[in-house]
Amino acid sequence: MKHRIVILGAGYAGAYVAGALARRLSPADAEITVVNAEPDFVQRLRLHQLAAGQEIEAPPLADVFAGTGIRLRLARVTAVDPDRRIVAVADADGRAELGYDTLVHALGSHGDVDGVPGAAEHAFDVAGRPSALRLRERLDGLGDGGRVVVVGDGLTGIEAATEIAESRPGLSVALIARGELGARLSAGARGHLRRACDRLGITVLEHTGVEAVEATRVLCADGTALAADATAWTAGFAVDPIAAAGGLEVTEKGRIVVDRTMRSVSHPDVYAVGDSAYAIGDNGRPLPMSCASAGYTGMQATAAIVGRLTGRTVPNTRLEYLGNHISLGRQDGILQTVDDEGRAKPKYVGGRKAARIKAGILWTSLWATSHPTFGLPKRRHRLAAAPVATGHKTVAV
Repeated sequence: MKHRIVILGAGYAGAYVAGALARRLSPADAEITVVNAEPDFVQRLRLHQLAAGQEIEAPPLADVFAGTGIRLRLARVTAVDPDRRIVAVADADGRAELGYDTLVHALGSHGDVDGVPGAAEHAFDVAGRPSALRLRERLDGLGDGGRVVVVGDGLTGIEAATEIAESRPGLSVALIARGELGARLSAGARGHLRRACDRLGITVLEHTGVEAVEATRVLCADGTALAADATAWTAGFAVDPIAAAGGLEVTEKGRIVVDRTMRSVSHPDVYAVGDSAYAIGDNGRPLPMSCASAGYTGMQATAAIVGRLTGRTVPNTRLEYLGNHISLGRQDGILQTVDDEGRAKPKYVGGRKAARIKAGILWTSLWATSHPTFGLPKRRHRLAAAPVATGHKTVAV
């Protein structure tokens, strides 16, 4: 029986790991299955553009994995049982269970709308394609003078506010920042960000907390009530509780605790990558949820899985976080590098040059994901020993 590798999620991290393993492991020994709820690849880094009304590419995963030998299962993951090495899934045909020998958890994260009353009912997040499309539909229904409030001044909030303001100049856009706008940026980059908000007509409310979201307004901690025909929620992200419910060791926020090779510290048959993983970077700090972290953790998990299954040395690949790439609409942006402590370096790149670099990064990420086995080693390694057969097959339940 072949060694069964099941990868949960086909975002940036999951798609990369699937392609890399398919290119490096012999199909005579290994069987790779990717489970994903949506049929298309979602460019999460560009969902703020989708919400603002722009069209972005969404390659069908069937085409992405065509010719790679990877099996695609379009289904929603409902549970993971790492003790039995079982994944429960659900699709239009019902429920089923998938057995695995090695599991890669790459389900990512979603907008955290549970901490503030009314946010889940009345706000829209841009962390997923369905929610971004719902926000887009709401914005389509607003005429000139419609009021949009973006809650959260992290990178997603900044990109969403500036993209909406530029794409829909007839709308009134406000951005609520818990602290100083762009607090994690250098002084020069913060000034550039303020000028961009002024140019786009964005009203910025700093040092402002949100206590509740209602259908037509946002209630602030200082008693201010902001009228809102649409509220975009970007104040933090959360991971699915599936890992915690299955008994994997997780952090308080549900991220899977992994060792240096991205292997679960509680269940050695499970690896976690991307936003799902709580991984410590080379600087001794937890890697942030980001596309860059997805790439680094994906490379490390792939190297570890290949090394262990084929009896080779498991290398330590780089686990770095070098900086942030922020789009401010289509013609402006900020590239901010950070030091080993995660603090912004004094210099930054802004304007059209930064926007072009960010566009190049997005194009490269999409192309690499759409060609998951391109440029990888052509030699496919045999497993070091015969896979252990569990005898569990996919069954309907």
